[in-house]
Amino acid sequence: MNFPLSANISSIRFPEGPQHLPTGLEPLSQDFYARPPEAVAPSLLGKLLVRRFADQLLIGRIVEDEAYLGQNDPAAHAFAGRTARNDVLFGPPGRAYIYFIYGMHYCLNVSCEPDGQAGGVLFRALEPVAGLEQMAALRNLPAGAEPRLLTSGPGRLCQALAITREGHNGTDLTSPSSKLFIAQDGFLPEAIQSSPRVGIRKATTLPLRFHLKENRFVSASRPRDLASS
Repeated sequence: MNFPLSANISSIRFPEGPQHLPTGLEPLSQDFYARPPEAVAPSLLGKLLVRRFADQLLIGRIVEDEAYLGQNDPAAHAFAGRTARNDVLFGPPGRAYIYFIYGMHYCLNVSCEPDGQAGGVLFRALEPVAGLEQMAALRNLPAGAEPRLLTSGPGRLCQALAITREGHNGTDLTSPSSKLFIAQDGFLPEAIQSSPRVGIRKATTLPLRFHLKENRFVSASRPRDLASS
């Protein structure tokens, strides 16, 4: 199964139960994440974030993310060292690190680098491709709401996929049996752009925010072109 970038698939259901994945939806391996975040982040663009929810898959294609460089990055949660809050970032690669911000939003990250070395990628925006009606309900929006309102923004995408720190922090995103994982379906982005990260006060000039060029689901920025992939 290959989902086009702008697919309008309302839902995918499992006649044999939600433990069975559609053919061709393959989770990324742990080795994919055992690299520096600045290499993982652009590589994640075009991949699918998949959430098992009841008897559906809620799916969004990753169109915007940011790299955080661990203890070498003043803007990273791991900069001050390992704590109970950021422990996932120092653990095995490919795990969900989720934090709560402004007293109202969850933000989803994935751990990078080998076990014991911190690094992560923050997911900023998805293009929703499956389960849009359920995403709208989770966002307290009417069915048929403008798709950009569903998953454009880190807080929005977590709400649309019912992702919380209590329920998903530490989840293995490389396992096909997880309720949350990242998969590839053969889609290849035509072009990627980079720009400085959004909403931080330190290391503000590093071009570590990546997004699909001219995709309407990403946030506004002053991008620079990377090599097409």
